[in-house]
Amino acid sequence: MAKGTSQRWRQAVVWLHVITSVGWMAQALVLFTLLAVSATSNDPEVRISATSMAHVVDVRLLAPFANAAAFTGLMLAAATAWGFFRNWWVLVKFAITIVQLYAGIFILSGALENSVATAEAGLPTPPLSQLVGTSLMASAIAFQAWLSVAKPWRRTPWAGKRKLPTAPNRVFVAAVIAPLIDIATGIVLGFPSPLCQLIVLTTALITRHRRIHRQQGKTRSVTAEQHAELA
Repeated sequence: MAKGTSQRWRQAVVWLHVITSVGWMAQALVLFTLLAVSATSNDPEVRISATSMAHVVDVRLLAPFANAAAFTGLMLAAATAWGFFRNWWVLVKFAITIVQLYAGIFILSGALENSVATAEAGLPTPPLSQLVGTSLMASAIAFQAWLSVAKPWRRTPWAGKRKLPTAPNRVFVAAVIAPLIDIATGIVLGFPSPLCQLIVLTTALITRHRRIHRQQGKTRSVTAEQHAELA
């Protein structure tokens, strides 16, 4: 029964990862559409409205969904036998996710806020880089979805022969609850706040490292005992 419960919670994390990833891609396409309307319109009011709404979508919807999608994906890697560096398709997804988070948080969000001020000043907006950036974001998420389904390529040179342990049930429970808490907190605060997700992910990574280290220690002890008996 415990194994079945753990499996259901793991499936819940996978479901949440799929839902938030699809939402992230859909909202990236919404941003692209709104920015395209702003870039091609000659009406100042349309440019202001479209750019302002793009900024609202980014802060209120895209950012929380992106945080939750990235978090659940990282948790599935950290809490299961897949790991981060054992398979090329997982490693590529991991690298793309890190780049997307950096670009979204430190580049796109600030650029959208500046575009709103530019539109209100009556200047042409947005720059081509924002249109390209949002389209690349949606395309990258679609590519990651293909990687998850196809699972192409072989294992990495760092895969090793020993299967990584699966995390306890409580880790998958926390992986479901943490994004919901952060999304609710973000609604109250008016801006994304992935604090619970960061705490859960950090704790899971530390705990996993310790479990692997203990497992390796036990294996070395058993091997040493076997050698001693043979001697």
